[in-house]
Amino acid sequence: MESPLVVGVDGSDGSLTAVDWAVDEAVRHARPLRIVHASLWERYEGVVPDWSTDRPSGQVLAENIVATAAERARRRAPGLPLTTEVLAEDATTALLREGGEDTILVVGSRGRGEFADLLLGSVGLVVAARAHCPVVVVRGDRHALQARHGRVLLGVGEHDVDSPAVRFAFREAAVRDAELDVVHTWRRPAHEAVDHPLLSGDGGAAFAERSSEMLDKALEAAASDHPQVRLRRSAVEGAAHRALTARSAAADLLVVGARRRAGLVGLELGRVAHRALHHSSCPVAVVPQPRPESPEEDW
Repeated sequence: MESPLVVGVDGSDGSLTAVDWAVDEAVRHARPLRIVHASLWERYEGVVPDWSTDRPSGQVLAENIVATAAERARRRAPGLPLTTEVLAEDATTALLREGGEDTILVVGSRGRGEFADLLLGSVGLVVAARAHCPVVVVRGDRHALQARHGRVLLGVGEHDVDSPAVRFAFREAAVRDAELDVVHTWRRPAHEAVDHPLLSGDGGAAFAERSSEMLDKALEAAASDHPQVRLRRSAVEGAAHRALTARSAAADLLVVGARRRAGLVGLELGRVAHRALHHSSCPVAVVPQPRPESPEEDW
């Protein structure tokens, strides 16, 4: 049996929406589902003596959160293999520990607490930035999540030749029988004069042609492995994060890569992934991949 798809819950509406998305994703990929809730109730309430028959209110709340999520999942997919656990850790640490190489982590875009009105909750942001497995942040309102556009959107940067993000997007498009909409953006060099002979008139076509060639190279191997996937390729001028967030309104999933440096501590999200997590109209999958030798300006 494949590694489970892991969804983190905290009792919020956003996490229950994430459970729904995770159930559907687990069914699509024929993977078991694991529902986890991280709670530090013991730290704040103390450990109940062994002889006591009472359970601390924090423990009861944690167990109820997981039970509610599990019941919701079973109603949505009765035959889905399912496990649950309450973990005695903070949410970020617990989810990062759950995220093995062959795992997909799923979280809601907002959590409980006084900062629930932020664009993206801190747990989702940190997990997406640090996990060494794909992380899906379930964004979008109820109408957007119920819509079926039949399209997976993929942002491709200069160094994404047969990258993990490209492979992930092809697999998602294949299991959904969806079109894969691949976008790469380019910009005219800021130091060049607008009337430069290569940039005036149709001079921008040179950049578009180079971007198109880069897309062909980036997608070649994965497209060969998934010949059934319908492809739409776009090389457009402008900022990548603007192009992707605009197109996300007509997509079921947006896939972006995030560079990881071995041994580096701290948040690692490029500009594109960061903006997508805050502004996308659909769920966002952040897929970790190696950082290239040369720096990337936009991705």
